[in-house]
Amino acid sequence: MEAVALNVQSRSELRRNRVKKLRASGVLPGVLYGCSQDPKPLAVCAKDFEKMLKHSASENVLVDLSVDGGNHLALIQEVQHHPLTGNPLHVDFRAVVEDEPVIISVPIEPKGEAYGVKNEGGLLEHVLFNIKVKALPKDLPEVIHVDVTEMHSGQTLHLGEIPLPDNVEVIGEKGIPAFSVSIGRAARAEAAQQEASAKS
Repeated sequence: MEAVALNVQSRSELRRNRVKKLRASGVLPGVLYGCSQDPKPLAVCAKDFEKMLKHSASENVLVDLSVDGGNHLALIQEVQHHPLTGNPLHVDFRAVVEDEPVIISVPIEPKGEAYGVKNEGGLLEHVLFNIKVKALPKDLPEVIHVDVTEMHSGQTLHLGEIPLPDNVEVIGEKGIPAFSVSIGRAARAEAAQQEASAKS
């Protein structure tokens, strides 16, 4: 994951009414924490932040924060959104070190059409939507696309079977289902026919 440059400013006003005024003026409140440093309140240009998210595959973004004449490498840890408009309300940045691995939650998305869906009448079930991975900041993926084209009716792809980018380790129980294809009508009919033939 390549770091995206983002200019931010220190923020001294923490009272709720002042934060509301900040948002009204196009400023997104945020905070930087981690790496044994005290939390640092930040003010982020809302337009710049939304533009950055728009061009990212997910909200997992590595940023190079420029603040107070210094630079901080950080991950977007959490973005709070307005429940109605979806606009960002607050952002948490987690400071990281370039040569130290970190653990983040990454979305997984299916790629292609499963054989069992296309030819056997099954349905693809997306069971696991996010997985935890461990890697150096530069190796972290924003999103993991999983090729499901070879999955047949009745087949399940588990967490431990998901192909990962180089230098990325998955965290969690490897036997957890990630994707499965339900047994379709065509597959059931074929199984019934085979069973009938075996009995005759």
